[in-house]
Amino acid sequence: MKILFICTHNACRSILSEVIARTLGKGRLETASAGSAPRGVVHPLTLKYLSKHGYSTEGLTSQSWDELSNFDPDVVITVCDSAAGEACPVWMGNTLKVHWGLPDPSKGHSSGEHDSEEQEAEAFAHVINVIEKRIKTLLEKDFEEMDADQFKTELQQLGELF
Repeated sequence: MKILFICTHNACRSILSEVIARTLGKGRLETASAGSAPRGVVHPLTLKYLSKHGYSTEGLTSQSWDELSNFDPDVVITVCDSAAGEACPVWMGNTLKVHWGLPDPSKGHSSGEHDSEEQEAEAFAHVINVIEKRIKTLLEKDFEEMDADQFKTELQQLGELF
């Protein structure tokens, strides 16, 4: 199963989702992430907290969804509200699309909302925990045996959990 995670800037939430799904779903999930307006660099706090949670950050890049036209995903999952409302590129065609909204844990850093490194760590831990729970729950299912409608329903329900 190929999953493409989309977030506008492809610097934080989509990167977190890509890495966690790839790691937990090894052998069952092939993942990538991209953005409609990528920053060109992965947010440094994303790298910091992925590492702190035991995930590899090697080779991560912030890239445009246009760079993944050969990836051919089975499903596209948007993880930020602005990306959910954007029109996907033509090459995605009739690919299954669902939304798993996640708060942006890096936002507090740039806006000064995090009063401490502890709050910053808690924000990232929360989002990482939500993604892990969703992916683990997905992996408990026989999604390979589901038809498109069943699979979409399962993914939509997962996006509302946690």
